[in-house]
Amino acid sequence: MDLAPSEELRRWFNHEPDKWPAFQKRYHQELDHNPEAVALLLQRLEKGRITLVFGAKQTAFNNAVALKHYLLETLRANQQ
Repeated sequence: MDLAPSEELRRWFNHEPDKWPAFQKRYHQELDHNPEAVALLLQRLEKGRITLVFGAKQTAFNNAVALKHYLLETLRANQQ
């Protein structure tokens, strides 16, 4: 299961905090186009904790943080 942002998106973002809102939006759009992988991850999350791993030095602005926000938003939307 690969839920990492595309190479193009990662290069564009370059961990520049001013691009963070746009990065999250674009990454979330990429995730919207990968519903099978997202569903699998959500199923695993329903069973317990999951660990999101990232390789960036920036702890506040990375794909794991953006993925966490996406998953939480999706869970909230599914509960309504």
